[in-house]
Amino acid sequence: MARIVILGAGIGGVPMAYEMKETAGKNHDVIVISDTPTFHFVPSNPWVPPKWRKPEELKIELAPVFKKKGIEFIQKAATKVDPVNNQVHLEDGSAVAYDFLVIATGPRLAFDEVPGLGPDGYTSSVCHVDHAAVAVKDWDKFMENPGPIVVGAVQGASCYGPAYEYLMILEAELRKRQIRDKVPMTFVTAEPYIGHLGLGGVGDTKGLLESALRDKHIKWITNARVDKIEAGMMYVTEVDEEGKDKKKHELPFNHSMMLPAFTGIDALRNIGVEGLVNARGFVMVDEYQRNKAFKNIYSVGVCVAIPPVEATPLPVGTPKTGYMIESMVTAAAHNIADELAGKEPTHKATWNALCLADFGDSGVAFLAKPQIPPRNTTWSAEGKWVHWAKIGFEKYFMRKIRKGISEPFYEKSMLKLMGIVRLKGK
Repeated sequence: MARIVILGAGIGGVPMAYEMKETAGKNHDVIVISDTPTFHFVPSNPWVPPKWRKPEELKIELAPVFKKKGIEFIQKAATKVDPVNNQVHLEDGSAVAYDFLVIATGPRLAFDEVPGLGPDGYTSSVCHVDHAAVAVKDWDKFMENPGPIVVGAVQGASCYGPAYEYLMILEAELRKRQIRDKVPMTFVTAEPYIGHLGLGGVGDTKGLLESALRDKHIKWITNARVDKIEAGMMYVTEVDEEGKDKKKHELPFNHSMMLPAFTGIDALRNIGVEGLVNARGFVMVDEYQRNKAFKNIYSVGVCVAIPPVEATPLPVGTPKTGYMIESMVTAAAHNIADELAGKEPTHKATWNALCLADFGDSGVAFLAKPQIPPRNTTWSAEGKWVHWAKIGFEKYFMRKIRKGISEPFYEKSMLKLMGIVRLKGK
């Protein structure tokens, strides 16, 4: 009997646990370690600050669901991964042994890399549901004294969709409240152009997103390095194509949300061994989602090391989207099952991207196959149907998590849902 430990319980970790248990069967133990008792649906976080969702609506208690599936759940923070001794050390001083380890932790949010960034500084965050809950208070304060809004992503960020979403959701909310005319809005991003998304653009995302910003009278600054943030003021340097300083900007704000860069979590950094993670603490994997140095370690999700898709004036990371993560999960689960049966891994993740960016009352969708260029398929579109599709998918995904269903969420459900909503003409 093998012990298969999954570190992390997010969009990668929970489906990994379900699929691994189903694939491995009853003869092997599946154990999940997480520092939080709940799963939360990250894509809906931008809806929390303007109160389109309550934080509790996006959370699911994990212990009861895992118990029904026969999955052991350890709700403790990991302090160190020890690949030499096949153990995960926990905050209470104990250690969990494993035969196979799947690292699905998500990222550490590197707010510390820009002075004044983040919930402990002067900007809000929607990277975690608890951060979004704190942002509700900042939004309430803003509504008492409306003024400039600055939204975007700092240098080194690798997830840009939520920044565009949050910007547009707030814009829609302001129009709803009939105070949009009182609020200048600016989008600040390290991307070399609007709609790059860390992917070199997908289809006409550049044109679609630039058009949306112009239509809504939102200014933007690209190739933007955020130097520091103070109370009510953001200091930004715009660089040229060679990365040299071009123009300084001082941007006043009454409300701001800036996405940070990511690193690997502390339990993966500075562990004293070579070959598991790169300099930023992301797990290095081969085409089978397996680490080359420690072959009983697999990894899925945002914590996986993926190089940028192209050179840019400022650091711009590559996003790991839900569809891409799902393909990693399926590959890892089947490869571990093959190893348990004495076979070599053969399953590879497709690494496709299919994303819905909600704009409050419309949105933009894009498909990239594969996510990293060169691609076989690129497609992008806009319309109200995207907004409704994202609402429907949130409900569908959450129901699957609650019921412990292991079928591929994105591949089967998201594509079907998008087709249904588009046929209805919404």
